[in-house]
Amino acid sequence: MSLATLLLLADGRLPSGGHAHSAGLEAQVAAGRVRSVDDLGGFLRGKLATSGLVAAAFTAAACGSPARFAELDAGLDARTPSPALRKASRAQGRALLRAGRAMWPMADIGREPHQPVALGALAAAAGLTPGQAATAAAHGTITGPASAAVRLLGLDPYGVHALLARLAPACDRVAALAAARSCDAVDDLPAAGAPLLDIGAEHHATWEVRLFAS
Repeated sequence: MSLATLLLLADGRLPSGGHAHSAGLEAQVAAGRVRSVDDLGGFLRGKLATSGLVAAAFTAAACGSPARFAELDAGLDARTPSPALRKASRAQGRALLRAGRAMWPMADIGREPHQPVALGALAAAAGLTPGQAATAAAHGTITGPASAAVRLLGLDPYGVHALLARLAPACDRVAALAAARSCDAVDDLPAAGAPLLDIGAEHHATWEVRLFAS
């Protein structure tokens, strides 16, 4: 295992289109639910425990079981009731594959897989383990919206990164739980949902003016 490879995969500067998405935060900011670093902390904890766990588990499963790519992709579709979120996930998956293919030879998993499946495939191509892939996925679950919060709310970036440091142990726990489930049947993988984010995503998709794609 190369630690540098794991860091590369988790780097927010990876040209995979993630900077264009707020992971549902923009809608919650507009609704007045997230206004401060403390509010952001609640948002990130909730996201990590729900969609973050799902993303990490499916990323780990895709990394460890390339033969299950199609089945895992269908499983993510079933766990993503919002059409807007499905579209955003596949757009990010497509962009991630483009970046991945420029770095390593990759298996063919289709043109537009869900982002966690694409990340798992990329992790496998890079020689990472399911546990390391889950760590990258859990990390991205909180760092993406944290970066968006700085742009949306003008929050102190030092305060936001202090929050991320406090969340690191929770991120590790979610990644470990996800990795432990990576060999489960697709129907048995985590399916935690966040209905408020689904509803917010559908409203957000109708806005004529917005800073983020999702």
